Amino acid sequence: MIKRMVLMLLLAGALFGAIFGYQAFKAGMVKKFMASQGVPVQTVSTTQARVLEWQPMLAAIGTLRAERGADIAPEVAGVVAAIRFRSGDEVAAGAALVQLNDASEAAQLESLKATAQLAEINYRRDVEQLRKGFVTQAVVDTDAANLKAAKAQVDEQQALLDKKLVRAPFAGRLGIRAVDLGQYVAAGTKLVTLQSLDPIFVDFSVPQSQLARVGVGQKVSVATDALPGKRFEGTIEATDARVDPATRNVQVRALLRNPAHQLLPGMFVNVDVQSGAAQRFLTVPQTAISFNPYGDTVFVVERKGERSDGKPQLVATQRFVTTGATRGDQIAVLSGVKEGETVVSAGQLKLRNNVPVRIDNAVQPSNAAAPQPKDP
Repeated sequence: MIKRMVLMLLLAGALFGAIFGYQAFKAGMVKKFMASQGVPVQTVSTTQARVLEWQPMLAAIGTLRAERGADIAPEVAGVVAAIRFRSGDEVAAGAALVQLNDASEAAQLESLKATAQLAEINYRRDVEQLRKGFVTQAVVDTDAANLKAAKAQVDEQQALLDKKLVRAPFAGRLGIRAVDLGQYVAAGTKLVTLQSLDPIFVDFSVPQSQLARVGVGQKVSVATDALPGKRFEGTIEATDARVDPATRNVQVRALLRNPAHQLLPGMFVNVDVQSGAAQRFLTVPQTAISFNPYGDTVFVVERKGERSDGKPQLVATQRFVTTGATRGDQIAVLSGVKEGETVVSAGQLKLRNNVPVRIDNAVQPSNAAAPQPKDP
């Protein structure tokens, strides 16, 4: 009985040994086969590390403001008798906009003119009588005072009559009409908005820590999502005389040319302020950098010998790099890469150190300093 059990154990051990031996043999054969095939060549896109000049920029958020803008309103009350403009018109300084009913004021003016004429006649007659000694100097003085008072009343009434015609105080573009014909308007009621659009101001704020980088005469560049792809250039006109104690920011105003009147007051804009001299940086596309907790890396393509067909053997070598500032799709590399070296810009996920690569630059990732969204 014991001999039989020993024999069965020996047979089982031999069986398992044969099975494991076969599996090890099979694994070894597969490993040898894979080794004979070599490491597969990976296709990547590449670009060269280049030295570029970057203009230091201070970014801010701004609001456009008309150089001259006002809500046009009458100084006196009245009924709208005529509207002499259309919404959106471009008008010159002094152009007539709204006529209020002035019939009673005009009649009163004629009455006062008649009184002034009578006062002038009396004054001239008494001057002649004074020469002949028929009246005293006191009478003539009274007549002169009455004449001046009558003329002053005429001027006052004429000024009141002139206020019944509302004119444009400066040249610009009118907004949407806010009154209708026959409507009664009180003094100060908004009739229409008038904005001078060229040039136009942009107001923005900068932190007090950046105040030394901002000064009168510096160049600014403005962009708005209302006009994608367009930028407007201008210069800083003034900085505020105080720091806002609530935000610790300083308000800055720049002046922009706007000949096509594309920019409108109240628009939200992005402002870039050129601050300081241009600096030179070694740059690569941001897609070339693999950002990792243990350090940023890049794959550099190097030539290592020749292939069997006589073509150069290219391999990707992984390097740690120190990165700096970014600009659009670009990033500055402070160390780890030299100017002119070829770096992998796309396809890093399938790479490891010293993997052979094939370059295909038919499609390249964006490497623009100021990328713009593309329409779908």
